Amino acid sequence: MRQALRWLAWVGATLASLAVLSQPVGTQAQLAMSLAAMAAMIVLWSVFDGPRTRFVFMALGSLVVLRYILWRLTSTLPSPGDPISFGFGLILLVAELYCVFILFVSLIINADPLQRDPPAKAAAADLPTVDVFVPSYNEDAAILAMTLAAARQLNYPPDKLTVWLLDDGGTDQKCSDADPAKAAAARARRGELQALCDELGVRYLTRARNEHAKAGNLNNGLAHAKGELVAVLDADHVPFRSFLAETVGYFAQDPRLFLVQTPHAFLNPDPIERNLRTFERMPAENEMFYAVTQRGLDKWNGSFFCGSAALLRRIALDEAGGFSGITITEDCETAFELHSRNWTSAYVDRPLIAGLQPDTLTDFIGQRSRWCQGMFQILMLKNPIFQKGLKPVQKIAYLSSMTFWFFPIPRLIFMFAPLLHIFFDLKIFVASVDESIAYTLTYIIINLMIQNYIYGKFRWPFVSELYEYIQGVYLAKAIVSVISSPRKPTFNVTNKGATLDHDHISSLALPFFLIYLLLILGCAVAAWRYLFEPGVTNLMLVVGLWNFFNLLTAGASLGVCAERRQLERTPSLAIDRRGVLSLSGRSTDVAIELVSAEACTVRLLSGAFDQGLVRTSLRGALSVEPTAGARRPAPLPVHLEKATRDGRELVLRLSFGELAVRDYPALAGLMYGDAEAMRRFQLRRRRHKDIPTGTLQFAWWGLVEPFRALRYLLASRRPRPVEVGEALVYDAPSGAASLPAVPSVPVPEAGSHAAPVPAAAKTADAESGDDWVRLMMDYENERTLAELRGRRSSAA
Repeated sequence: MRQALRWLAWVGATLASLAVLSQPVGTQAQLAMSLAAMAAMIVLWSVFDGPRTRFVFMALGSLVVLRYILWRLTSTLPSPGDPISFGFGLILLVAELYCVFILFVSLIINADPLQRDPPAKAAAADLPTVDVFVPSYNEDAAILAMTLAAARQLNYPPDKLTVWLLDDGGTDQKCSDADPAKAAAARARRGELQALCDELGVRYLTRARNEHAKAGNLNNGLAHAKGELVAVLDADHVPFRSFLAETVGYFAQDPRLFLVQTPHAFLNPDPIERNLRTFERMPAENEMFYAVTQRGLDKWNGSFFCGSAALLRRIALDEAGGFSGITITEDCETAFELHSRNWTSAYVDRPLIAGLQPDTLTDFIGQRSRWCQGMFQILMLKNPIFQKGLKPVQKIAYLSSMTFWFFPIPRLIFMFAPLLHIFFDLKIFVASVDESIAYTLTYIIINLMIQNYIYGKFRWPFVSELYEYIQGVYLAKAIVSVISSPRKPTFNVTNKGATLDHDHISSLALPFFLIYLLLILGCAVAAWRYLFEPGVTNLMLVVGLWNFFNLLTAGASLGVCAERRQLERTPSLAIDRRGVLSLSGRSTDVAIELVSAEACTVRLLSGAFDQGLVRTSLRGALSVEPTAGARRPAPLPVHLEKATRDGRELVLRLSFGELAVRDYPALAGLMYGDAEAMRRFQLRRRRHKDIPTGTLQFAWWGLVEPFRALRYLLASRRPRPVEVGEALVYDAPSGAASLPAVPSVPVPEAGSHAAPVPAAAKTADAESGDDWVRLMMDYENERTLAELRGRRSSAA
């Protein structure tokens, strides 16, 4: 009865609000109402806190948004007597309605994100058996060795843990390929990985044919494994030691729980972060999804499987016939099927794996194209609206995740819409300047405030627009392709670990340059018409400003297309571990501060080596103190590459050189023994960026990045000289007989925990001439980073 009364109250309040919103008011009154709502939201944001404040804040913003949409629907469409303007105006309106739909669905989903408490610890005898699946296709043996070694060291009873390498690159089909070279490479890969698994204590498994891509590979693993739970890890997603300890316990709390999903956290920047140099100071692009949206979905039993970093219950998978493979996004599809069978899911917002992102813009777009097509496949082949077994709010949750991928269409509509008025005088948006300010401008500001309030720590202003535009230029074609043939898309593995040995323009850059030039022309024509053409109203000024914002977005995207040089292939992680360093027969205690798969930075805790460290190339060993409950690892072979002073302390760069398979357990234990290292890295980046500062940062990218892109473009037309000592690096095929050697990783200056940047890349960046201006614009960010580094150095 109480629940029914509560629903009636909500319905009544909603109807009353809509009745008030539908009342006609003058333009000045509308402006006053919007400004009052804005002021109230600012007060709530600044003074109050808590769930109730959050609801009131979102309610006030929603009223302004609804009022704007009502005005758009009733007062701004061109006359049907002008069919061309009316048609384009209708297209623009539909694009806006889509954005408002996504906004309101996100407010529903993220109104009260769930934060789960850690599960109760169980005795070892009561823990379920676990199979860890690491599906692989063409990854380097070094990447697999790290992931498998870390999986073998998970904090879990060894007799209840089995790690499997599911190799789809050495199948019988590939080993019998008609091309002798391909067949030989597949057979060599199979032999190499079998030897790798034998030495690491991992089960190797392949299959006859490469059917149903990743889903088929996982299902082949299910056919051979017997564990009660299945953990899935992508080949480049290395688990921290506590992965199972922090997730398995949830299954004991709920017998219908089929999934525990954890966030995907990354050690390397994506192309946007690298090329705009934001990796150390801006939250990652996927954090808005993993830190807010997945928690919001979890509130409604709608968090879904993301393909890796997850645990699944075996009997639930068996009930559904294994991992679903109709679409190319087997993860979301599998969760969709199991939710409709009344199974439940849980999301744990703690980074427990560290993965790799695509390095180049081409690979990034390829990855997102697969995600986009896969979600559209589910939408078209298994529409959540008609899926039996799902609760209404679960249907909304899945619908929001799938329809989100429509964003390329409205993003491109917004990009080109002002040009219709500038070039052809089409009036697709009928409004005066006063009305545009009272309704449109206040709506835009309120929308920004809502997003900044909810996602401020996880997404800077206008960064979503940049990501969407960069993807939208190419994903629009992918959408058309999957709509025309829903079963046509095929699974493609995303390339990782690429080496960018010089600054260059991406092969995908041409459309971005053409759009930028078109928008520049639009700005010039708008300015000329506004200043000199008789009869042109102030509406041209409004449309010209809209086009100028699009120009800034397109300019920032050119900076993304200008791929910066990056030789580093194995990214670093700042850690806080202790060990003993032995060089030339002498030993001393050290604090290990930074580590990658190639090198580490240590700080001497005593002065034992001060007089002896006068030359490099000294060889020795690094013994690491194990984490609680872990076995003491074997010493890591190291050689000294650099020694620097940080005040009175000595800081050393130690290279691991070419590691043998037996060395990977020790390296995995060092780098991935403590999940708090990844959490600390994420928290350092989660700093709120207010709307004015974020707008200035975005505008700066839009203004200066086109010049860097032009410089790269001009340089690409000149022959690139080969420097003395420069060598071509050949990436060995996956069937190579030994683990591939990789270049040694550069290490930052003493006292810095920043991700290392190649010295050559620093030189190239310094020559650009814009560093001093960027420092001026980013003063707030750099000052905060300096303070953080200073505190870490003092605490070391």
